[in-house]
Amino acid sequence: MKKLFLFIGVLFALNATAQSQYEKGMTKALGLWQQGKNNEASNLFERIAKAEKENWLPYYYAGFVKTLASFRIKDEAKLSANLEKAASLLEKAAAVSPNNPEIMIAQALVNTAYIAFDGQKYGMTLSGKNAQIYAKALQIAPNNPRVVLSKAEWDIGGAKFFGQSTEPFCKDIKRAIKLFKEEKRTVKFYPYGDPKRPEQVLQQNCGK
Repeated sequence: MKKLFLFIGVLFALNATAQSQYEKGMTKALGLWQQGKNNEASNLFERIAKAEKENWLPYYYAGFVKTLASFRIKDEAKLSANLEKAASLLEKAAAVSPNNPEIMIAQALVNTAYIAFDGQKYGMTLSGKNAQIYAKALQIAPNNPRVVLSKAEWDIGGAKFFGQSTEPFCKDIKRAIKLFKEEKRTVKFYPYGDPKRPEQVLQQNCGK
């Protein structure tokens, strides 16, 4: 019996150590990202993901960081290489957590990065894919503030491109603001996002 308790105690100690290593790694990677060290952050997230095989978050962040960094790339070859890697990392996240709306909107952002770089070349093929992604994500998680906001931003971008009013989508942004305020943040390192973001989007596009 004493040996059993000793084994259980060692097991809990090992689990606590592994968890603290994960937390330490994630904290460091997020810090690198905050410092603008995108490649270092993404690489560290990817290394963490290889150790945390049942956790979608490290692969998600590895891909998300690369995607955001792509919006500043001016060379198409470098852009494609970066986004292909980002897409691959997000696919790995999706393999761990299928039909995850957080991952889905990050995958839509990959397409948006291509479209932002060259709308004429990528807009026709990728716009439809994004519309499908956002529709599916909204169906899965209709009260997810990031899904509601991301879809609204996408719709606003489309309206501006075609010279249409953005007013119809302002109600969605206002709903996202409400959902952000109501959301309980209980999972460490979860990509809850900036609750101030929808306020900024509302001011920029709805004049309020």
